[in-house]
Order: sequence, then C-alpha cells, then structure tokens
Amino acid sequence: MTTGRAAGGDLTPGALLGDGRLLVILFVAFRLILLMIYQPLMVEGVERGLGVGGDTAYYHALAALTDEGFFPYRDWWYEFPPVAAYLHLTIYALAGGDDHTNFTTLFGIVMLLFDVGNLLLLRKLGARLYGANTGMALAWIYTLLLAPAVFLWWNFEPMVAFWLLLALWWLARGRETASALAAAVGTLTKFTPALLLGAVWRFRPPRVALRYTVLVVGSFLAVYVLLFAQNAAMTLPSLTAQFSKPSYQSVWALIDGNYTTGNFGDVRSHLDPAQAAVTTGNPAVIPAIVRLVVAGGIGVFVFLRARRLDDRGLVAFVTITLLIFFLQAQGWSPQWLGQIIPLLLLCFPTRNGVLVIVLLSALVFAEYPVLFMRTGDTGGVISGSQVAPFVVLVLSRTALLVGVCVALYGKLRQEPLPRDA
Repeated sequence: MTTGRAAGGDLTPGALLGDGRLLVILFVAFRLILLMIYQPLMVEGVERGLGVGGDTAYYHALAALTDEGFFPYRDWWYEFPPVAAYLHLTIYALAGGDDHTNFTTLFGIVMLLFDVGNLLLLRKLGARLYGANTGMALAWIYTLLLAPAVFLWWNFEPMVAFWLLLALWWLARGRETASALAAAVGTLTKFTPALLLGAVWRFRPPRVALRYTVLVVGSFLAVYVLLFAQNAAMTLPSLTAQFSKPSYQSVWALIDGNYTTGNFGDVRSHLDPAQAAVTTGNPAVIPAIVRLVVAGGIGVFVFLRARRLDDRGLVAFVTITLLIFFLQAQGWSPQWLGQIIPLLLLCFPTRNGVLVIVLLSALVFAEYPVLFMRTGDTGGVISGSQVAPFVVLVLSRTALLVGVCVALYGKLRQEPLPRDA
C-alpha cells in the first residue's frame, strides 16, 4: 500500500509536490520575503522598491485627495468602476494616511490574498478539466511564474483575475447565480469580467443566460444609479475615460504614430471631469467603431462555429473572447497578463503552452518597463533608436496573441471528449 512516505518517514517527492498547504506557504512566503528585501519607498519624490514601474504611487496620490475632503465620483473622477477606487481609500485609511511605504505594502498584501485565491481556483479548475495531478501541476507552474508576482505590487489586476476565475469556476459547476454575482463584482472592478456573458449565452439555455445577464447588468446598474445620483459629471468618466484615450502600445498605436503609454495626466486633473476626454496623441486612423465591428464579427463567427460545449470548451471560449477584446482595444497594458496567464494555463496545460506564456511575458516586460524606462529624456515617448525595437515587440506580441486565438478556435472546433476522459 502506498502511504506517500519514504522509509525514513519523510514525504516522497510525489507527496511533497501534491501537498496543497506547502504550495500556498511557498507561494506566500516567496512574495513576502521579496517585500522584506525590496521594500517600497519614496525617496525625494523618486519611487524605489517593489512598486517601481507600477501604479501604486498613482493610486496613493488619488487616495490622498481625501485629505482635502475630496472623494471619488463626487469630487473627482476615476477611470475605472468603483470597487478599486474605494479599496484604495480603505487601504489609505488603514495605512495611516500619506505614507507611501505603508500604502504600497498593504496594497500588495491585499492583492496577495486575491492571488492566493487565483492560485487555488487555477488548481480547482485544472483538476476539473484534466484531473487532480494536472491541476496541482498548473498551480506549481503559476507559483514559479514571475509576472503574477510582479503585478501584486503594480496594480489591482490580481483582483480582476480573481473575480473572473471565480465566476468561471462557479459557472463550470453549474452555480449560475453565484457566478453572475462574482461576474458583477468583477465588472464593477474592471469591465472585462462582463465578457463572460458571451460564454453564458453559448453554453447555457437562453432562459438561464437571460437570468444571468439580468443579474450582472442589474447589479452594475444599481450601483451606478447611486453614483450618478451623487454626481453624474464625476461618475460618467469611469465609463468613458478608457475609451477616450488615444491609442497606445498596440498595432493601432503604430498605425496612428502614438509611441507612448496609456497613462492619464496629473492627479489634480481628476478634479475636472472635462480632463477625462482630453486626448494628447494622434487621432485614430482606423475608427474605434470599425475595430469593434470587425472584432464583433469575429466573435459572432466563433460563437456560431464553436462545437466543443463541455467545460474545456467553456474555458477556451472565455479565453478567446478576452483576447479578441484585448486585440481590438486601442491600447495594450502589461498588467492584462494577470488575466491572460491563468486562462492560457487552463487551455494549454502543456510544455508548449508554458513556453508561450514565458515568451509573451518576456515580450511584454521588454517593452515595459525595459524600453519605456529609457524614455525619461523624451517625456515618455519612444523615439530615435528605440522605435525599431518597439515596433518589433508590439508586432511580435500581437502575432503571438493572434496565434493563440487561432489555436483556441481549433480547440473549440473539436468534438467534446467523453465525460470520463
């Protein structure tokens, strides 16, 4: 009989790697020890430590507006839905106010809690799709990947990924109401979890899909009715500001000649709602409506042609929907990897799948921060000798994501495996 222990009483290698508690301990310990070594600091206005290159200093500066009696959606606009904004305010208060180190540290710890959730959900989903051993293997791979560890200290993407994965997990288990509520909270954090609605309409009966949609959209609207009643002018930019940006870090940006990131302006500009619609780059050569129509047409094609309607098909459909949305967007943000990586692991639990994630991560980080950190003398604009590598990186990343979409479409065209496969 196999006990999982060697002759000396120690766990065997297989049992050691199958220990879920050890997995979580190492996952958390690695990130907290990094925090101890590279503490986030602000030295004479220059950011140091784990938060460098991320958005936590920006979140901290926005939250500090409360010291002047200014609050989000009432006195200043924010470019995202309300969950993140009020989380920033809560962390700011708990961190003792205007202390960058305390704020960034506590922010990262909160994101770590969400990322532990992502780790566990990845394991559960992987086990449901491919078996317990593969689920655990995917969790170990996620633990070893660098990108998720970086985003803890950069932005709130781990929280977005958590609500997306949680909604997907509950949907796979047939708990549509719980899934819809998770998707609603996710959509109130960032818009992308709403993309689950496409999968629901393809993989569930119309009556179930309609109820799911009503729950997500109704929850979203209920919150926004309250925000608009408070101050419509300051609330509207949370729905429109992202779409008012000029193109950035995408093939559309190359076509438009916009060689900058997609950052918004100074924090004080958030006190004026008109600033949310101010664009500083070149106008779009290809209008947004054209991109949306083409992406929508591709989405409808995939919707109608998908044949694999089991759980693996569900995850593949959600993933291709997310990637099509990212590819049509006027810009690209490195933190989107936080949502992409766990989904790619679930769709491609193979060596080649992991290598694609490693290559994609390398391309993304070579662009930002490596290349953009060298634009200090040009005000954050790629120019001169940096243009050629920037173009190569953007085109390579885009081609890789398009290739992944083609592979996902191939999966969706397969016949479902027998239930016990």
